[in-house]
Amino acid sequence: MLTATVAERGQVTIPKALRDRLGIKPATVLAFSVKNGVLTAVKVVPNDPVADVTGCLGADRRTDEWVAELRGAP
Repeated sequence: MLTATVAERGQVTIPKALRDRLGIKPATVLAFSVKNGVLTAVKVVPNDPVADVTGCLGADRRTDEWVAELRGAP
């Protein structure tokens, strides 16, 4: 078990072995929760803006048809 000491300002350094194992780097966002006296930190994975819109146009038309419609008739 790895341990860390809470500093005067409430800061805790996550042990390097855990940071490396979990891919926690500077600017990584962590979400904290408490349940039954257990503190849990979860790495927040940002949404991929491309994945958020993938498939939103439907599959009934090809991409070039959508682009032609958006550009308008020549």
